[in-house]
Amino acid sequence: MEFFKVKTVEETFSLIDEMINGIHDTEVRPIKDALHYVLAEPVLASEDVPGFDRSTVDGYAVCAKDTYGSSETMPGFLNVVGEVNMGQEASKPVGRSEAIYVPTGGMIPPGSDAVIMIEHCEDIHGLLNTYKQIAPGENIIKRGEDIKSGAIVLDAGTKLRPQELGALASLGITEVKVYRRLTVGYLSSGDEIVPYETEKLETGQIRDINYLTVAGMLENWNIDCIYGGIVKDDYTQFANQAKQLFDRVDCLILSGGSSVGAKDYTTEVIQSLGNPGVFVHGISIKPGKPTILSVASGKPVIGLPGHPASAMIIFQLFGERILRRLKGEKLTKQPDRVFAKITKNIASAPGRADYIRVSLFEKDGEWWAEPIIGKSGLITTLVKSDGIVEVASVKEGIFQGEYVPVLPTR
Repeated sequence: MEFFKVKTVEETFSLIDEMINGIHDTEVRPIKDALHYVLAEPVLASEDVPGFDRSTVDGYAVCAKDTYGSSETMPGFLNVVGEVNMGQEASKPVGRSEAIYVPTGGMIPPGSDAVIMIEHCEDIHGLLNTYKQIAPGENIIKRGEDIKSGAIVLDAGTKLRPQELGALASLGITEVKVYRRLTVGYLSSGDEIVPYETEKLETGQIRDINYLTVAGMLENWNIDCIYGGIVKDDYTQFANQAKQLFDRVDCLILSGGSSVGAKDYTTEVIQSLGNPGVFVHGISIKPGKPTILSVASGKPVIGLPGHPASAMIIFQLFGERILRRLKGEKLTKQPDRVFAKITKNIASAPGRADYIRVSLFEKDGEWWAEPIIGKSGLITTLVKSDGIVEVASVKEGIFQGEYVPVLPTR
């Protein structure tokens, strides 16, 4: 292929979706230990949820037509003939002109087709005054209305968030088949890079902070990280350490050395790991143009830029998508974004997507994005930012007050 022929952001996403396939290894996990894992098979409901008609409010179970014509000035009158206790079957039926008290979540007694809220009625020594007419089915959840027995509750490829775990628990499901946890290897390169624990830097040295930012993001995404250390700008050493780490992981990340400098061995090293090899060598984006994406023997390999802000933005934008696909997760075409108003004009070169770091704040009930201006190598821009604003390649900038898509930093 022709190296350093840049791809657009859209082309890069399409290539990722085309080239990256999910792992096949699965395991069965208790749902209490399955948070952030991805389902390897669909989950079917073995029962209805809820298992009985239940009330959504505190009120009185009635026949709806017995309330017709009720108002504040001309209430209706019903006889209170009992109450439903939580966790117990409602066996006593509701007859005409009768009402039974039902707490929120309580079972609807036979003969009733609606519940009138306690705010809209008054129990006066067993005589219920109704001040509002209600319709059949009002304030009731029917049996199976939430989940029908035999229906697919969650599809394969679903990431298990707290709400999905709650849905599983509601069905009495205690364990699920999921794809195993991924392991990613990280290797830094460059004569100037030293361990982040280095107390005193020599002139020209730079601490390896990219490892900590990338490893932190991986932990947030429920992925293990193996640190391969730092290699100098020596092809043999770089290639040997990359291969050793590559053989131990599901995905390899190489940081630094992704430009077109004289000592850049990254592309050669990545190509040596296996076929089909590099499918992206440069993206029409700022920051992060010298990004390399590859697949070697079925494993993704990511060559990140060395500048911290560039590396973090690129890894969030493209690395997360690669890893989510590798996990077997079903994805939309683009990363999830929120929209906010921009606080000032931002110029942009047409034909290139720009990603601007921003802080988010709320004003008058709306979200606003305040650009954090700084060069791609400035670490403080990362600390101050809550997300990154996307300026599409077809635009020549954005105007103050315009709604813009923001990719939240996680």
